[in-house]
Amino acid sequence: MHLKNLAARILTIGACLLAVSTLANAADKAPAKLDNASCLSCHEAGKHKIEVPGKDDENRPLTPVNVAKLGKSVHAKMECVACHTDIVDAKENHQKVANAAKPDCASCHEQLWNASRKNGQEKSLPRLGVVAQNIEAYRESFHARPDSDDPDRAKATCHECHATHEFAVPAKGTPERDQWRLTVPQTCGAKCHEEQLEDFEGSVHGELVMGKEDPKGAVCSDCHSTHQIKGASSDAFKLKNVEACGDCHQEELNSYRDTYHGQVHKLGFTYTAKCSNCHGSHGIKKGDDPASKVNPKNRLKTCQSCHNGKPNGLPLATEGFITFGPHANSHDFDKYPQMWITTKFMVGLLIGVFAFFWLHCALWYYREWQERKTKTHETRVRAHEALGIPPGKHFVRFAWGWRVAHLCFALVTMTLVLTGTTVMFADSSWAPVVASALGGPKVLGYIHRIAAACFVGIFMIHFIYVMQKLLRSKTFRWFGPDSLIPNWKDLKDCVDMFKWFFGKGPRPHFDRWTYFEKFDYWAVFWGVNIIGWSGLMLAFPHVTAKFLPGWVFNVGTLVHGEEAFLAAVFLFTVHFFNNHFRPDKLPPPDVVMFTGTQSLEEFSHEHPAQYQRLVESGELEKYLVDAPSRQMHVGSVILGLLLITVGLTLLVLVTTGFFKI
Repeated sequence: MHLKNLAARILTIGACLLAVSTLANAADKAPAKLDNASCLSCHEAGKHKIEVPGKDDENRPLTPVNVAKLGKSVHAKMECVACHTDIVDAKENHQKVANAAKPDCASCHEQLWNASRKNGQEKSLPRLGVVAQNIEAYRESFHARPDSDDPDRAKATCHECHATHEFAVPAKGTPERDQWRLTVPQTCGAKCHEEQLEDFEGSVHGELVMGKEDPKGAVCSDCHSTHQIKGASSDAFKLKNVEACGDCHQEELNSYRDTYHGQVHKLGFTYTAKCSNCHGSHGIKKGDDPASKVNPKNRLKTCQSCHNGKPNGLPLATEGFITFGPHANSHDFDKYPQMWITTKFMVGLLIGVFAFFWLHCALWYYREWQERKTKTHETRVRAHEALGIPPGKHFVRFAWGWRVAHLCFALVTMTLVLTGTTVMFADSSWAPVVASALGGPKVLGYIHRIAAACFVGIFMIHFIYVMQKLLRSKTFRWFGPDSLIPNWKDLKDCVDMFKWFFGKGPRPHFDRWTYFEKFDYWAVFWGVNIIGWSGLMLAFPHVTAKFLPGWVFNVGTLVHGEEAFLAAVFLFTVHFFNNHFRPDKLPPPDVVMFTGTQSLEEFSHEHPAQYQRLVESGELEKYLVDAPSRQMHVGSVILGLLLITVGLTLLVLVTTGFFKI
């Protein structure tokens, strides 16, 4: 019995030992639980250094995990194997799953974003949407291109900039974000852009960021963006880079846009000088630093980097370029007194001219409209009935030379307005479209200069013709009724016109030329000189700068643009109203400037003093002709309507450009 019990106990113990042995062997063969603790037991920072085989038989170190930083990052609650899906054991030299996808930030975040959108959760995960946008931008960026030394990998990947294990970009506007900004130069420069980092350290931006640890200084991502990195030589980068500078230097950006350099750039073209051309890029110095590119001692050399005098380049910059103000403004009298004075004069001129003539138009419209409604306007003389002149006769008001000159002036002026205001209002919505349609700013410049030469040429031919004719005339009186020179009667007519506007007197009896027609005529003389000479100086800057200081370019640009704006708006409002849109002229157009004649009834109403003078002298019949043919009249109407339509279209463009619409 005792032997039986002993044998049973021995068998039981043996079975237990066998079971324990089996479990132990099974435990050796079962995979370990792959939690973060298991991974960090080897990969935590401070543990032994881990290296794995790399390219060219060289080992590469694995990035250790900083547990403290990981705990504060957006990935703190994630398991390591959520990204490293190819790892299946906790042994050294992991046995990896064949064909498993390598950790990829982009794919993971895109999958999460697509899933959130599918489940309707995208509004509750805005940061994830931003990440998805950043991924899309990165794939189109310079960093996503194959590396020249290793075509199998990109130039830069997510983990090289973000340290994926402890990724945590603080929210904007927080002190933590400011501290994070200070690390950006080292992130970009330490591994990839060492030379640029060295230049940056000695720049005004680098002194703030790396010297004084002031986060207000510009860092790499401010100028180059974060994910939309473009090649610095690309137009896309150059266009955005100027705007990036303006994020901090808004006043300088605004004044830069007032120059030809900035206007061309705003039209979407990059061949003119930009911030980096004058100030440098990574090594920007203060203006008073001897090493600065904009230091007065270095400025001419900087200008000559573009204005180099080469056969296919721009004419060589001369001494006057040194005093040109690329950031001159009209509100700093101490720094830019010429601009301040010129601006005040031009603003006063514009306000004065528009206030007077727009009021003049409004009152005239009101008076004629009231007379039309009440039918109290003066009875017009029936010339053919009073003098026995056959019905249908017209009075010759303009000879063919005046009419041709007027048409040429109109076409050339409209061309100048279109090409000039496209550059002047480069920041409007329509200007880049027009510039591209016409072949770009260079072609615009050629068209503008050719039109300007035609304008001056027509003016000079007219002036010489008129002067030689008047000087040879023995009967012409310089201040007589046939002269375009203003006289005391014009002042009286103007006063009487305002009395008529308010019903305080009869409408004045105008002679051959009214005071507002004389204003139109002499405005061309003023415009040719102001716009013409300033345009000539701007067209040949290297010649101008030989004899005049550089600030004349600032003043010239201002005067040229503002006077052209005045001329365009005046022509397409006041001039159009006086000749086409008064109630007495409706429906437009008045074709007298195209046919050269007008009916005796209309002539006697608009110029009663001249009419009466010719009747009394018996000279009226010398100026009478048959009415224009129907074909001539219809053609003139079509031409007039076409020119009015173009003019009003230009007025809309100029107006929207002025208000930056």
